[in-house]
Amino acid sequence: MKKLEIVSSLTQYDQINELSEEDQKLILAAREVTKNSYSPYSNFKVGAALLLDNGKIITGTNQENAAYPSGLCAERTAIFWANSQYPNSAIVKMAITAKKNGQLAQTPLAPCGACRQVMIESETRYNTKIKIFLDGKDSILSIEDAASLLPLSFDSKSLK
Repeated sequence: MKKLEIVSSLTQYDQINELSEEDQKLILAAREVTKNSYSPYSNFKVGAALLLDNGKIITGTNQENAAYPSGLCAERTAIFWANSQYPNSAIVKMAITAKKNGQLAQTPLAPCGACRQVMIESETRYNTKIKIFLDGKDSILSIEDAASLLPLSFDSKSLK
């Protein structure tokens, strides 16, 4: 028997101005797009902003539906839209933010498991890592790749 350990590392920033101008722009885009969230049931508004390797910023919001779970998270809304409109462009960075009752979430919130799996697939599809920023009022977390958010994940290569 062998004991294995899984370790993920991240960087915590206390203020948005500690980040590069490009990263700040991406986080601000995620914050701004939360106003487009359709979340009449939870009033929990999530925004995601993606930076593609072609320089485009794509945004998405959570979309709820009375026929739960027919809604979709902000991260997957943005990723699927980017993949359909720019099928040859990889996602380089992603910022995710959430607001409740118009206020930025106190702590950074991580994406759900389904979104993490879709991020892994995107990294595999384009053979590139996605740097992820999780935005909160108290801090901003930076994670180097989706695999760090989903240890022991699988992708299309592992299914062959």
